[in-house]
Amino acid sequence: MPLKIKRRKRSIRIAVPLLSGLLPVLLGFAILYMQAERTLKQSTQDTAEEAIRQFELILDNTSQAARELLPLAGQSCLDVNLALREQVTRRPFVRSTNLVWDDTIYCSSLFGNYHEKISSGDYRAGRLLLMKGNPVTPDSALLVYRLGDGKRGAMSTLDGYHLSNVLRMIGRATLLVLQVGNNWLNADGQFHTGALPDFPVAQNMLKSSRYEFSVEAGFAQGETWRYMTSEYPPLFSLLIFFGVIAGSIGYFLQKRSTSPTHEMQRALEAGEFIPYFQPVVQSESKKLSGVEVLMRWRHPKEGLVSPELFIPFAEHSGLIVPMTRSLIQQTAALLGPLSPSFTEPFHIGINITANHCQNLELVKDCREFLNAFAPGSIHLVLELTERELIEPAAITHQLFEQLHELGVMIAIDDFGTGHSSLGYLRQFNVDFLKIDQSFVAMIGIDTLSGHILDSIIELARKLDLAMVAEGVETQEQSDYLTAHNVNFQQGYLFGRPVPGAEFISALSDH
Repeated sequence: MPLKIKRRKRSIRIAVPLLSGLLPVLLGFAILYMQAERTLKQSTQDTAEEAIRQFELILDNTSQAARELLPLAGQSCLDVNLALREQVTRRPFVRSTNLVWDDTIYCSSLFGNYHEKISSGDYRAGRLLLMKGNPVTPDSALLVYRLGDGKRGAMSTLDGYHLSNVLRMIGRATLLVLQVGNNWLNADGQFHTGALPDFPVAQNMLKSSRYEFSVEAGFAQGETWRYMTSEYPPLFSLLIFFGVIAGSIGYFLQKRSTSPTHEMQRALEAGEFIPYFQPVVQSESKKLSGVEVLMRWRHPKEGLVSPELFIPFAEHSGLIVPMTRSLIQQTAALLGPLSPSFTEPFHIGINITANHCQNLELVKDCREFLNAFAPGSIHLVLELTERELIEPAAITHQLFEQLHELGVMIAIDDFGTGHSSLGYLRQFNVDFLKIDQSFVAMIGIDTLSGHILDSIIELARKLDLAMVAEGVETQEQSDYLTAHNVNFQQGYLFGRPVPGAEFISALSDH
């Protein structure tokens, strides 16, 4: 039995890194495949629109010949034959012209006097007919444009060569078909009757808004993969690279502990989760006005572990609550003795999640925290993170009411990036907005992000909310935020997150 368990664990250790590596590769391939399909779909759309435009230009030329000849219908063929041939000479796409009287062709630019009955019902909307050929060129398709006025009628004929040439030149890699009624023509100039061919990839059908014809565009089977192998080789290499990185991360996580929750429970008991402090300054004076308390994991073997790796596990397991309590207690022990020297209330920001809002224990933790400081020496700000949605239940409203009664302020962290930010504004009584660093980073670079940032600032101003801008790294960003009356700023320009002892030393010097 122990041998079987050992083998099972070994299989799991192999499977986890393998799946971790394969997942981003497979997901990336799926995304690239969908992107290729969208690109090809747009390509056939553009190609079909261009084909419609070109055919309409050709038909404009052809219809003009019929309009100029229509008043001559009924006159002697001998008298008008020269006019018919003149239209053929003047119009680059017109192959022949004909005059009709009482549904009978009686005069042709090719044959002079002529006699052939026609049926207007064969023509789409009485105007267009795609036919296989005529006695002169039986194997070359023709497109006939007919114009009628009572018994009078005029017809101009297009050679199928011009039509198939347009399909070839515009389509190139795309398969294109011109359809008139039940008849259709492909890029090879072949005339067909009946159902259109099926294009398996990115099929698109467009109808002309001016003439009774349509164009179908698409690609053959396998075109999506051919396009991907032609256009995406660098991305394939990048996917494999990410797969290797993800597999390596999975391997090291497996190696670190078979149970992240168990390992974090051990780390909590060992006091390995410690506070780091990042300065927050006033925008106008650049004077230090507070800190954000950030959680770091000081692992005895791995060193500092990135919060992105352990915070999601902590939230999922519920350990985030005792971990935050430990962080609050350590912060109080570090900063509490210094509070009598604070000349102005010192802002201390601490992150909370949905797990903290399921009962009133947080009120007790905050009360004990405030009691560790000189009265009125600090402002405690709880920052609502959005990794998990905070439901506006009765217990949540009761929690926030009691926190406000204690003098605790509420802030929305990373405002503008989460799906619930506006919902939190409506449902909870908040005091601060923390502007996400992604908008700050785009100051002076991206116009759209700048507009969003200005809208957030305007919204906060209208709601009478204080603002903290995160991720300030350049003087240009700081000046912009100051000019737009953002109250506080935080970022590497003013200081990186540092351990408690180092921050206290810097605070004492300051």
